[in-house]
This record gives sequence, C-alpha cells and structure tokens, in this order.
Amino acid sequence: MNKRSNPQNALLRLLSRKKATSIDELKEQAEIAVNGAKQPGYAITRAIKSMLENGLAEGLHSDNQDYMRLTPEGRKKLASLELSQGTLPLPATWDGKWRIIILDLPEDRKSEREALRYLLKKAGFACVKNTVWVSPYPFEHLFTNLKKDLGLSTEMIIIVTDTIDKETEQKFLNQK
Repeated sequence: MNKRSNPQNALLRLLSRKKATSIDELKEQAEIAVNGAKQPGYAITRAIKSMLENGLAEGLHSDNQDYMRLTPEGRKKLASLELSQGTLPLPATWDGKWRIIILDLPEDRKSEREALRYLLKKAGFACVKNTVWVSPYPFEHLFTNLKKDLGLSTEMIIIVTDTIDKETEQKFLNQK
C-alpha cells in the first residue's frame, strides 16, 4: 500500500478475516497493514471510532477485553471497496458457468437497489433486463453473502447455470 492508504480500509480487510478481533490486536495489525510500517496510533483509533459510529463495525465486550466485528454494512462497504479497487481476482479461464442474479427491491429501498446495481456492474455483471443481471465471473459467493448479510431472502435470486439462450449471451457480450 502507498502512503495515502486509508486506515479504515485496512481495518475493514483485517476485520473480514475473523468473526471478531480484539481491539488491541486490531490496532497492532492495522498499524503495520496501513503502510508496512508503524503508523500513528491516533489515526487507527480515529478510524476505529469512525467505523463504530458509522455502523460499519460493532463493539463487543467479553472476558475483560473489547472486540470488534464487521456489520452487514461494513461487509457491503468492503465488497464495494474491493470491487472499485479491482482487488477481486478474476479467473484466468472461464469455468463455463453463467451467474444470473435477479434483483427486485421496491421503490422505498431505492438507495439499496442502486448500491447493489453498482456492485453488480463493478463485478462484471451486465443488465439484460431491468432486474436481471448476467456474468461469467464467479462472484456468486460474494452476492450470496451480501444477500444473507442484508436480509434479501426474497428480493435477490442467484442462479448458476451451464447454459443461457444465445440472445441473452449475445446481449451480455454486446454490453461488455
């Protein structure tokens, strides 16, 4: 990472590795992860406080120690961060499967719908109908986790299939 690395981004990545992490351990790891060298502790502390205030993480107390874990909002932010920075690895070869996501969020959840559309676009999905997205990239696990974390049990359907009709395949290829 470069000198302009964001402590909050490093914390999100560190928190995503475990169900919960002690705040002391998190601070220690983050000070090194931000720039590969010791960073001012106040920047890390400020980022932790900001994450808690913004609902990206939640604090837990157990055995005389404080812990943190990501919230669904934090996981969504991390996924968005990884997609926007292109840190999600694309496979070298196609596995022959198409991923289809059907997303149907009502108008009163428009901001959530737009955020999910943004993530779908960043993950290489093409919109073939207003609510239907198609991609050859194996990111169904990411969206399965988002579906679970955001409670979208009836609003999102994820399908993995070997074949799609030629017109839909052509529409996907033309949008790329």
